[in-house]
Amino acid sequence: MTTGHYKKSLLALAVMSACSIGTQVYADTDTNDGENASNRSMEVIAVTGTRIMRRGETEASPIQTIDRSELDLKGALSLGEVLQEMPSVGASLNDNGSAGISHGTSSINLRNLGDNRSLVLVNGNRWVNGAGTRGFRDFVDLNTIPFAMIDRVEVLQDGATAIYGADAIAGVVNIHTFKDFTGVHTRAYYGQTSESDRETVNLDLRLGHDLGNHNLMFVASYSDQKPILTQDRELTAIPLNGLSLGTGEGLFRSNALSSVFGFDIPAQGITREPGTDGNQLASWRPASTNDRFNRYHDNYVVGPSKRLSLYGQGVFELGQLGFLQDTSFRVEAVYNKRESDQQFSAVIPTVNGSRGFVVPNNPLVNPFGVELSGSDFVATNFFVNNGLRVNAQKVETTRLGFGFEGYTAGDWHWDLFASFARNKGEFTSNNQLHLDKLALGMRACDSTGITADISDLIAGCVPVNLFNTLTPDMVNYINFTGYDSNEAKQQHVRFNVTNSIFDLPAGDVMMAAGMEYRKETGTDVPDSIINSDARVNTFRTTSSAPRTGTEGSYDLYEAYAELSIPLLANHQLARYLEVNLASRFSDYSTFGSTVNSKAGILYRPVDDLMIRATWAEGFRAPSLLELYEGERESFAPVNDPCSGGASLPGCSGVPADYSQNEAAVPIRVGGNILLEPETSENISMGVVYTPSQLDGFSLTLDWYNIQIDNTISSFGSQNLLDLCATTNRNCGVIQRSASGQITNIIDGPVNLNKTEVSGMDAVVRYAFNTDHGRWNLSANLSRLGKFVESSTLPDGTFVEVDKKGTAASREAFPEWRGFLSAQWNQDAWNAGYTLRYIGDTTETFAGEPLSIGSMVYHSVSAGYNFDNGIGIKLGVNNLLDKQPPTSRTNLNINFDQQTYNAIGRFMYVQVSYDF
Repeated sequence: MTTGHYKKSLLALAVMSACSIGTQVYADTDTNDGENASNRSMEVIAVTGTRIMRRGETEASPIQTIDRSELDLKGALSLGEVLQEMPSVGASLNDNGSAGISHGTSSINLRNLGDNRSLVLVNGNRWVNGAGTRGFRDFVDLNTIPFAMIDRVEVLQDGATAIYGADAIAGVVNIHTFKDFTGVHTRAYYGQTSESDRETVNLDLRLGHDLGNHNLMFVASYSDQKPILTQDRELTAIPLNGLSLGTGEGLFRSNALSSVFGFDIPAQGITREPGTDGNQLASWRPASTNDRFNRYHDNYVVGPSKRLSLYGQGVFELGQLGFLQDTSFRVEAVYNKRESDQQFSAVIPTVNGSRGFVVPNNPLVNPFGVELSGSDFVATNFFVNNGLRVNAQKVETTRLGFGFEGYTAGDWHWDLFASFARNKGEFTSNNQLHLDKLALGMRACDSTGITADISDLIAGCVPVNLFNTLTPDMVNYINFTGYDSNEAKQQHVRFNVTNSIFDLPAGDVMMAAGMEYRKETGTDVPDSIINSDARVNTFRTTSSAPRTGTEGSYDLYEAYAELSIPLLANHQLARYLEVNLASRFSDYSTFGSTVNSKAGILYRPVDDLMIRATWAEGFRAPSLLELYEGERESFAPVNDPCSGGASLPGCSGVPADYSQNEAAVPIRVGGNILLEPETSENISMGVVYTPSQLDGFSLTLDWYNIQIDNTISSFGSQNLLDLCATTNRNCGVIQRSASGQITNIIDGPVNLNKTEVSGMDAVVRYAFNTDHGRWNLSANLSRLGKFVESSTLPDGTFVEVDKKGTAASREAFPEWRGFLSAQWNQDAWNAGYTLRYIGDTTETFAGEPLSIGSMVYHSVSAGYNFDNGIGIKLGVNNLLDKQPPTSRTNLNINFDQQTYNAIGRFMYVQVSYDF
């Protein structure tokens, strides 16, 4: 197909492309208005939808480009696998298993500032936020973007609110799909680890065809990745924080049992010997602290995932339409389905007489001949006969986008684009317990004294004997499956124009301006039975945590303008000097209007050296999740500072003999409609060195500083506990039982005072030819200078914590991260090598600093392309089979699963066919 062409200088190309939705344009142009073009030329690419022109290494803002060959270098099957290895990316959600909060989601966390402060675009346009197991997400799930449709990815590591709008505080990931593709590309992929697990299959198909000046493309992809179980890796087989108190047969405690057995029942209660008949008193013995259960056996280290992706696009050249010239129409459609699940131990509710659970003196349900009730009756059971809990997700993404672009008389370039998108998630909680049915079954189905209408529970009731192996009929009666759903929807329309507005001696002054409208909607519908009031017991209806359903929406209108002003060209010590200005007005339905601006300078004193700097205001409105998330109950792993009789100010009233039983304690979280927007100031400075004597070589050094005010964050359950214990403040959000055990912590989003992060990035690239092939070498190194979180305590004192070099639960802030890659091609042969480096950190456990060493991963691949279009590639990721470093603060799973993974050595083969 044919493409339109730009008719101005390099500067005109840059700004015209800032808002275009057109196809790629390639040109060789000098940095001045055409004179002395032989002195220096470069390839210019007008990128779909991006407002920052990529001109190799010549941008005022730091941009890293990852092309398709780099995406495929390690045999990756998802975008998250590639982006999460960039040194500038912090702890991110991934496929790591059941001990995290990913639930099949993949995210990008630029500059360690959080998933929701990194803006993700596709062809320069917004992508819909993800769906989550516990309510909708407030960031893009990378697993909803079909990997096979991606041609290249650009990562802008600078604030870009003035250019792209909210959420671009940490930077922007702009994903570009294939354009003008013709032919057929197929790929089949198979891989597994050296432990013979994580079996992975992937099939890709890409079709493209020209119809005159028009082009049609279709992409289909299917992948199936199997899980890794905790017991299959030495690191995760046994939780370092210890096994849970209990057995599969259960621990039972009641003062009434003392007379039955003729001895005082110990604090742990009594338990049944495995494989014995619980109806015989001889089967029972006093329990001890050695009766432990590994509730994390059969959990996932890495979870399973299936993805089906379909993508279609059409680009149609319409030519002259009245006063409109070179007009084209583009339409794109996406369907993506992701299925994933997490596997947990059997249900572990504590059956407690104080919660309305009673076992009458009835041989159908009680072998002891005495009623068990009251607050001293406690049964701690792992309901192994009920099966492992499996939380399954099915998330479907649909998106339709269309746009027009072209020129008007006077060479004004314009474009219009609109998209409609939805992420819909359906979530199933398998093998939970219906606690009301359990309570009724434990009563031998006797409803005496129950005033609520329980006719639905009585129908089909089966007496439940907890003191013996549960029969299939008992399991069928008390087993419960929960169904939740939620969705995120987005409507987006934008219109842009751009052109030269007047000339200066150094070149054209270019302007781009536009308007946008966007509406975000979220709906969360929890299971009605889970959320219903208990009628037989007084705790809750099921073993699943209830939460309040919610829905919310907001919309906004925006207008922006950009200027690119060349000040000097072809002067001594000023080969080129350019200033870039941008400003954006946004009007939100939730809180009002705001204006955010950006300024940049690009200075080239000599041909080989460029100096760049930017200043930008950033802005992030509170998300739907932060504003409207329904209250829900959950669990958080914590170390209770009051455990063991600590004499801290906030531990007054906690019994001296109190000892924390479980690492995970109940918490309650929800949205906060009183949140205010975050604002930020981004400053970056850098140099780019491209020596003319060494063709293909470039070196970039960039320093950045980002300050965020009114940072939205959960203070954190552990922080609340520590704050209360050490200062006796905010203790009202912590609830304890008479024994000292934590029964609830109220935790939710608040506007903290400030977050500041600074650091440096260095990127070296060198591409060259030899008699033995073509080499492409790159090295990327990031240093975290500081990551300071500041907050004001209730007494007015100001606290600053620098997280640089530290690690905690599910996050790490190493000072150094690095990535090195080497690609070699000669004739039909190719090979690749990557090295990933994660620096050392220090975590604090039980008040003591513990060192976590640095990690280095090596990966290699090699391939051959036959003359008939068939290509074959073999690869090994994590060649030396490195396992993550041990972490004490990442309870139960023993490592930071958002920074590392425990897959180990992974081998794969892929076969492609192009025709």
